[in-house]
Amino acid sequence: MTVTEAPPHPASTIGKRHVPDRRRLRNVVLASLLGATVEWYDFFLYATAASLVFKHVFYPDASAFVGTMLAFATFAVGFVVRPIGGVIFGHVGDRIGRKRTLAVTMVLMGAATALMGALPSAAQIGVAAPILLLVLRIVQGFALGGEWAGAVLLAVEHSPARRRGLFGSIPQIGLAAGLALGTLVFALLQMIFDDAAFQSYGWRIAFALSIVLVVIGFVVRLKVEETPEFAEVDRLAQKSSAPLKDVITPPNTRNTLLGLLARWGEGAAFNTWGVFAITYATGALHLAKVPVLVSVSIAAIVMAVLLPASGLLADRFGPKRIYLIGIAAYGLLVYPVFALFGTANLVWLTVGLVLVFGIVHALFYGAQGTLFASLFPTPVRYTGLSVVYQFSGIWASGLTPLILTALIGVDDGRPWLACAYLVATAAISVAATAAIRNRDLHL
Repeated sequence: MTVTEAPPHPASTIGKRHVPDRRRLRNVVLASLLGATVEWYDFFLYATAASLVFKHVFYPDASAFVGTMLAFATFAVGFVVRPIGGVIFGHVGDRIGRKRTLAVTMVLMGAATALMGALPSAAQIGVAAPILLLVLRIVQGFALGGEWAGAVLLAVEHSPARRRGLFGSIPQIGLAAGLALGTLVFALLQMIFDDAAFQSYGWRIAFALSIVLVVIGFVVRLKVEETPEFAEVDRLAQKSSAPLKDVITPPNTRNTLLGLLARWGEGAAFNTWGVFAITYATGALHLAKVPVLVSVSIAAIVMAVLLPASGLLADRFGPKRIYLIGIAAYGLLVYPVFALFGTANLVWLTVGLVLVFGIVHALFYGAQGTLFASLFPTPVRYTGLSVVYQFSGIWASGLTPLILTALIGVDDGRPWLACAYLVATAAISVAATAAIRNRDLHL
């Protein structure tokens, strides 16, 4: 590892667990949970809007299919930019600390989301509207590139020794809570406004709400201390001078590659059940928008409730084992769940989403943060975690709605080719996770 020279020290304590007081732990839990909720609310609010609104507001001259594809294409751009943000903010987080880096990412995300809500439509300013939307989506992706890893490390590196899995699951709750909040806000606004008013200005209220959430999250994060593990690296002057280089070269190369592949199934799963399912249910199945949004929200709430249980299981049996079992279960359930969707019955749709998204996704997603954080030593952990999560997000997450939409189109509206793709992502992730060696973990 490329690190600056450390001064003499009788016994380095890097990697040793600290025993934080209860007040500091409460602040860490609150900052991790609220911060991640706000960031994911902002990011996935775009996904919900892309499914229901943006094809009409920013691509009104396109057919329904083309408009959906264009909206999902700009959705995917956010994932393409996320690795750039991950590398830059990962470097900053490994050099100046987790806390200050997270403050910057939150402000950027909130500003981009609020501005989306103020964008004129294509009918008002023409082609400039989708171009500005794309620019703001790029800013969103850039900011989120540094958010997830920092939020996980803020929790894990503050955690007591026997509660790493539980604390690592806390930022993951923010993802489920952010998705649930976004879809519920959209559902509420559609009940308040008629279709014309919602398409014109009602949807913008959800984006404006981001300003309030960001202020709350920012204030809470300012109260949190820097993580003890980074503070120790800083004290001993053992920071990496080139974190990205260290992440992609031995001895970290193997863990980086396995982490990239292990995340494929999780990224594909989330964006299938939390994003694509909305378009599929309201388009191909002709179900009403509000009930479908409520169904996704119910599944996301179930996930949020169960994520701490996954963290506790990770503490008991190890995050690798829990993650592997969960990903395998997701692969086994893909075809049965799409069969439930095929009934075009809202009750069965909800049952399927709660099963595969609320329960199974919670099982492996709660263990993911701790598992991936353990792939890297402290001096390069922010960068390593960002590289694994954000680079894999390009193909695992961002392209999933596009791939599934295209495969269903090729299969004359049937979902079975799309299901085969999802099962393949699960198989790849299972194999990669199984190949991770316990002796190579750093937590």
